[in-house]
Amino acid sequence: MTTNWEIACCIPEETPADQLREWAFRAKAVVSGRPDSTLPDLPNLELFQIPFTGFDWITPEELPAGSAFCNSFEHEPAIAEYLLLGMLEWEVGLCRVSSAFRDKSWDGKTAGAGPTHGELKGKTLGILGYGHIGRETALRAKAFGMRVAAIANRKKPADSLADWLGTQDDLDRLLTESDYLAVCCPLNEKTRNIVDSRAFEAMKPNAVILNVARGPIVNEEALFNALQTKRIRGAVIDVWYQYPNAENPSVRPSKFPFHELENVVMTPHNSGWTEETIDRRWRFVAANLDRLARGEPLQNVAFHGTGQRQASSNA
Repeated sequence: MTTNWEIACCIPEETPADQLREWAFRAKAVVSGRPDSTLPDLPNLELFQIPFTGFDWITPEELPAGSAFCNSFEHEPAIAEYLLLGMLEWEVGLCRVSSAFRDKSWDGKTAGAGPTHGELKGKTLGILGYGHIGRETALRAKAFGMRVAAIANRKKPADSLADWLGTQDDLDRLLTESDYLAVCCPLNEKTRNIVDSRAFEAMKPNAVILNVARGPIVNEEALFNALQTKRIRGAVIDVWYQYPNAENPSVRPSKFPFHELENVVMTPHNSGWTEETIDRRWRFVAANLDRLARGEPLQNVAFHGTGQRQASSNA
């Protein structure tokens, strides 16, 4: 079945208000990111689709009752590869060794005389948040011979990729067993600051934490202190506590000077941002629009709107 959509592209700052209201009134589906201002009235809306994952900026009350809000994933392979790269860098130290070899050549050594480096084989990867990203990471970690431990927000059936799979009640066990702790869970009231100073005290001294979820899941001050005092070995951080805005486009990612620490790998929230991710996401968006047109079940429904606005009888 071929589906034809009338597509209205608009940029809020440049679109006349009456035109925006007209499009919004007629819209059966909206594909959008975070709006710059309050959403216009969407009385006929059936689907609000975002081409990314996080949706902590919108609530069910803001959308018409019964309308579906769907997000997009498709970034799992990219982030899983990023996490494996982060762990491999800590074990092998490729950048550090390459820099030293460029600077000092053989430095009096012969071939095969070092420096030695570690292996991922036999290490334990703890995954905090066993969802899309967690499973993709576990798949790759097992290929490297790692032991995988994971916890999810609710009890899940046994998984062939995880050596053991628990819930948040098993957090202490996860912390004490992990050589690498990958933070992959969503941010909510149960997970905010779940990795705090007490958690760092429970971790192995040689543990490395990798956060690709949301900054505030890991307590900012506790993380900085654990790294500065070498309570843990190190960190790979892709998600942060302060982001650029109109008032301060060059803001540091934290109020603490993580950039001065030598045991931190820092990236600008781009672990999942690949050309392949972008392509997969837009293919998913198009497919979900077609599912809507055909009356088929939508995928990735995060919630349904609960607003009181009713659809026009002229829709």
